[in-house]
Amino acid sequence: MKFMSWRIAAAAALMAAATICRCAPSQAGEALGAKVLEETCSRCHAALPSGGFERISEERKTPEGWELTISRMERFDHVTVSAAQEAAVVKWLADRQGLAPAEAAPFRYALERRPVVESPDDTDLAGMCASCHTYARIGLERRDKAEWLKLANMHLGQWPNIEYVATSRDREWWKLASTEIPAKLGAKWPLETKAWSEWKTHRHANLAGSWRVAGHRAGKGDYAGDLVIRPNGDDHYSITYKITYSDGTKSFGKGSAIVYTGYEWRGTVRLGKEKIHEVYALSADGNRLSGRWFRDGQDGIGADVVAVRGVDAIAGVEPRFIRSGQPSKLTIIGSGLKGTVQLGAGIVVDKVLSATPGAVTILATAAKDTPPGERAVAVGKAQSASALVVYDRVKAVEVEPGIAVARMGGNGGPIAPALCQFEAVAYTKTADGAPLRIGAMPAKWEVANFDETAAKDRDASFGGHIDRNGLFTPGLAGPNPKRGGYDNAANLSVKATMAEGGAAVEGAAHLYVAPQRWNDAPIR
Repeated sequence: MKFMSWRIAAAAALMAAATICRCAPSQAGEALGAKVLEETCSRCHAALPSGGFERISEERKTPEGWELTISRMERFDHVTVSAAQEAAVVKWLADRQGLAPAEAAPFRYALERRPVVESPDDTDLAGMCASCHTYARIGLERRDKAEWLKLANMHLGQWPNIEYVATSRDREWWKLASTEIPAKLGAKWPLETKAWSEWKTHRHANLAGSWRVAGHRAGKGDYAGDLVIRPNGDDHYSITYKITYSDGTKSFGKGSAIVYTGYEWRGTVRLGKEKIHEVYALSADGNRLSGRWFRDGQDGIGADVVAVRGVDAIAGVEPRFIRSGQPSKLTIIGSGLKGTVQLGAGIVVDKVLSATPGAVTILATAAKDTPPGERAVAVGKAQSASALVVYDRVKAVEVEPGIAVARMGGNGGPIAPALCQFEAVAYTKTADGAPLRIGAMPAKWEVANFDETAAKDRDASFGGHIDRNGLFTPGLAGPNPKRGGYDNAANLSVKATMAEGGAAVEGAAHLYVAPQRWNDAPIR
């Protein structure tokens, strides 16, 4: 099953209808989605007296979550639906039984495929559920206690050995899974919430129009440009991009997108020579999109995105940091920009180099004694908090992501290697000694053995290589004759070195080179 709705998006044109401004889909999509539920899903899920269907109407999920459900029906119960039918029913369910923006917000990293290490807020739930998949996967669903219990029963029925996995041993697993855990889940993530009740009545905006875009692509740098969105009906849009990176290179793109639940943007675009997938969230006022896009088949390679429209809106600042005592050229990207530029205490605008409604470029200087910290940026009435960082010197380097997994592939096999994109992020300290993130800066890269065992196995010689921009390419899959028949799995340290005042400042990340992922899910 491919990641979220990329095959669904391909079938979306079959369901085009009039543009809408509420969660409920318009006639064509609604008719097909309802027909699939009534004619296919109802074969196993009985109709409820109150309306809807057993199990189906007792859950809420993201679009990815509903796609997971349909995938499970196809694999476990041999249900057959076409791509168009699947697209329609996912849209129908996500619009009516989705998550409110506030409910999805803590777990957007999983939807956006960000390479982060989770920090679950409940050790009991993490131990019970996050042994086989991410904690985010359960955090992106809503059910009552009784429905969570049914999910536990489904797990035991489909995977009978679940009681014997490492984190389930030496305790009364089923007693916990059938009593305490469903009760906790039902209290923590219930079916009915105030956030969802309020969101269902929220009126959503038509997204058609011209947007200004700003973002940062790891390994490549900042970019800015224009996004044009045109309606195709039924919450479907065609889109075009024109962006320019900070190094001067330009990229153009065309594609399509679907909006679920009134705010969940999912797009597929051919940007330059790359096929990318977009996972954005729309603000409540309908004038700001933010999230991440990533390469098809290589979700470790991607970019942060902010898009704004209308007047008095700032999408970003390029670059987003300024060194005290040194004049700097800054570009503020936004929509409807006009008026005086203000950068906060201690920073003087020396000269306005150019000014348009979409971008204002200035020369600015932060005084030598300006304390390090985040600053709000304003252009007239347009404001953006914490949009700029003032720093005096780089005092530490962190490599992001701090822990990562690259996967072997290729070598004639069907699975391509999964690459990892690293960045060296500079840090300083505030006046009270707290760490302050400055931003990504150029660095020298190298890969080393992580520990003594890795050194003995010569992991750094076989695991793969890293280029000058921090992109790591793992070794090929399969036995390696030069390694005595073993594969190219490795336990590595990825090191970045920056020059600062004649000294070297270093940081490192932990990288595992692992076997291929043969089965991928819309939410891992």
